[in-house]
Amino acid sequence: MSAPALSLPTGDKTGYDAAMPGSSPSLSRVWLLTAAAAASCLLVGLIAYRLLLGSYLAHEQQVASQRLDAFALSLEATLNRHESLPGLLALEPSLAALLREPHDAQRIAAANAYLEAAQQGAAVAATYLIDADGLTLAASNWRQPRSFVGHNYAFRPYFTDAVAQGLGRFYGVGVTTGEPGYFLAAPVRSDGRVLGVVVLKVGLEAMEQAMAEAGDTLLLADADGIVFLSSQRRLRYRTLAPLPAAVSARLAETRQYGNQTIQPLADRPLALDGSAPQRLALAGEPIRELLLLSRPVGNLGWRVVQLGRPDEARGAAFSGAMAAALAAAFGLGVAAHLRHRRRRREELRRIHGELEQRIAERTADLTGKVAELQRTEAILHETRDAAVQAGKLAVLGQLSAGISHELNQPLAALQTFADNASALLARGRHEEVAENLQMIGELIGRTGRIVRQLKTFARKEAATPQAVAVAAAIEHALLLVEPRRRDSGARIEVSQDAAGLSVVAEAGRLEQVLVNLMLNGLDAMQGQAAPSLEIAVARAGDCVRLSVRDHGPGIADEVRDHLFEPFYTTKPAGAGLGLGLAISQAIVDSYGGTLRTENAADGGAVFVLTLPAAGDDHAAPDA
Repeated sequence: MSAPALSLPTGDKTGYDAAMPGSSPSLSRVWLLTAAAAASCLLVGLIAYRLLLGSYLAHEQQVASQRLDAFALSLEATLNRHESLPGLLALEPSLAALLREPHDAQRIAAANAYLEAAQQGAAVAATYLIDADGLTLAASNWRQPRSFVGHNYAFRPYFTDAVAQGLGRFYGVGVTTGEPGYFLAAPVRSDGRVLGVVVLKVGLEAMEQAMAEAGDTLLLADADGIVFLSSQRRLRYRTLAPLPAAVSARLAETRQYGNQTIQPLADRPLALDGSAPQRLALAGEPIRELLLLSRPVGNLGWRVVQLGRPDEARGAAFSGAMAAALAAAFGLGVAAHLRHRRRRREELRRIHGELEQRIAERTADLTGKVAELQRTEAILHETRDAAVQAGKLAVLGQLSAGISHELNQPLAALQTFADNASALLARGRHEEVAENLQMIGELIGRTGRIVRQLKTFARKEAATPQAVAVAAAIEHALLLVEPRRRDSGARIEVSQDAAGLSVVAEAGRLEQVLVNLMLNGLDAMQGQAAPSLEIAVARAGDCVRLSVRDHGPGIADEVRDHLFEPFYTTKPAGAGLGLGLAISQAIVDSYGGTLRTENAADGGAVFVLTLPAAGDDHAAPDA
């Protein structure tokens, strides 16, 4: 029995196909949709950039504010510690006796001995006695060639303030020694009459050293806006804004900063405590963006100013914006793909329903369409994979989160110790105040080391291999991976053979290789109850061999052949780019060294790094 004939549409086939709905859009429409999608992704990235930048800048301002508060408290504590000492020294009878009889040699000797003992006991720069006319009669440095004895300091504000107000405070450069210091003065009285003034000079070198170790640029300016202490010595004696003529005249009269030439700090006056970064050109530097924040400190109108760099915040915001834009592009690509597939399925169902008997003659055409569909899907899959791969760039910021946590802990402790010190000081418990201040100093040192090492690690180095101490490189790398080690609960053991060994490399890049190897080892032991990482260093002829061993599952044979290839990784999606070992091998090769891997006999992987040892002419600097 023959099959029943099917009725087919009549008319021209070409005209029928051209009139079918669902045909491909015109080229102009494709370009229009592509441009609209690209504009949408850029808009998403721009919005994300602005939001992330505002958040990162706010965080940096918060961290900087806490740092400035801690520094201000430390400086005020240093200044206040000696506030009452001049008044106590003024009670010494031998000083009043000398002021009554200024030419008595025996009284001069007694006053000199007392002031010398007071200076050594209080650990200050100098103490000296001035008569009512401003002439120095005795001083703790009476034995030294540049002694204060015989010099007249009546022009100094601390002398006039002590006589008129009972206490004189002043910071300036010594006119006799040329050394700057903080001066405190109190009157010596007898029967209600001022016989003279006893002066105490305190050096602030320790505070300037602490500023230099803080990481960012810190300035300490007086009430006139003149920077007299700085983490960068070249920025000393510069003004935050132009000085009025009256101030310049007063500085010349009091000789507060000696013969120093006071010049502007930047190409225009600084707007302190601005919420947005400013584009400024500091002395001897090109124009760059700076984030300014300041705090008042002390009783003389001083301000401590931080010049922060928003580069890291902009970089992190740009990475986040790129990730957001790529995610939006991926989402649009998936939506387009799904829409395209849906339209294709509808078209195929319609064709199958209406042209059942034309399947044979349209097989070639449908095969072409299926091939086109498969090529489209392949392109979309490649686009998706590229977007996912590019999105992995966002994980590069994971390390900064651990460092931020590492900094927040000592900063919180600083606040606590500072509050305790204030309370104990009010109760007169000075020994406990000293203990709190010692703890504050240790915490500041710890925070400074972390920030300084992070900036050193991130700084772009010139290609100048030189002698690098292996022990210092390991110590700095351990500091950077410490948050990850603590999170995983791992124990890292370092052999003691690294002391005295140095290699020809670059410190930052060697630390980068060590950080990559340590992080890979910690990742390999993820989930273990008691993970352990072992670092061994030994001299091997003209080379130094450094090995990093984990106790993970080891490296499979099929993985080992591709381990140092770019973008090859065994980590789950989103956990790494597969570039760490490839970059590490390139760095090691540039120094003439080798980097290889092997499995330990009792389990785990061992990465062996071999570098040329530094000769005697490349002695490594002290760590």
